[in-house]
Amino acid sequence: MQFQQLQYFVAVAETRHFTRAAERVHVSQPSLSQQIRALEKELGAELFSRARGNIALTDAGEALLPLARRILADADTARHEVQELAQLRRGRVRLGATPSLCTGLLPDVLRAFHDLHPGIELLIEEGGSHDLVRELARGALDLALVVLPLPTPSPALTTVELLQEDLVVVSSAASPAPRRPVRIADLQGEPLVMFRHGYDLRELTVAACRAEGFEPAFTVEGGEMDAVLGFVRAGLGLAVVPRMVAARAGRDLRVTALARPGLRRTIALAHRSDVAPPRAARELQRLLLRTRTAAPQGQGTDA
Repeated sequence: MQFQQLQYFVAVAETRHFTRAAERVHVSQPSLSQQIRALEKELGAELFSRARGNIALTDAGEALLPLARRILADADTARHEVQELAQLRRGRVRLGATPSLCTGLLPDVLRAFHDLHPGIELLIEEGGSHDLVRELARGALDLALVVLPLPTPSPALTTVELLQEDLVVVSSAASPAPRRPVRIADLQGEPLVMFRHGYDLRELTVAACRAEGFEPAFTVEGGEMDAVLGFVRAGLGLAVVPRMVAARAGRDLRVTALARPGLRRTIALAHRSDVAPPRAARELQRLLLRTRTAAPQGQGTDA
């Protein structure tokens, strides 16, 4: 049974005339009649009574008509859904990102994407790079913004470097200003507000302090980005955060650069190598790749 045969059958059933039905579906009348006969042969039953030139549905035709209409309607719906998706009017993108990138990089990019494609649903999952790599590998995400180098490199993932970003020190504007610019060694003995375990920024900061020969002292630890900034505002200590985050933090926080060589992190866009991202995800990927320029790297003091 062919889709085209069902179209011809419904046209004849509704017009009760082979010639008018052929005109409706834009084929010749002999071609239409041939396809109807082929359908009847396949089904093993006549669908139309043709007595004395009057076209009427047989019992078999009456039984087939609602089913054929439903099949054609479902096919039309499917065609419409696929066209909507192909033209980026509908769909979904599952994007993973570290919390600091959700605060710093993503808002402007997601706003631009939403303005271009308001019908595309954006599902955002926050997590550390390790968690995001795992979610990518099991197919739960289409794309992920991660910090390089990956904790567990995988040949099944493709990563494209987007930008490199300086880390800076933030402190409460009401607290005494730290030495400018701050050296990593200056953090020894300073109260630090620290992110939870698994946070890329935690690992980077702790590793930098240990490289200088000391263990950092935490006044509060275990928070996410917004919580850490809130604790710093309250005067509980200093925190090392990305410059993009600090730029959005508000005037109640003081931003101080780290002395050269400072700390930098590399942000990359990752996706599975063995699966092509969906069309909507590829469009978001295109917008994200526009950020492939270095973030402002000035080594000024307070900002």
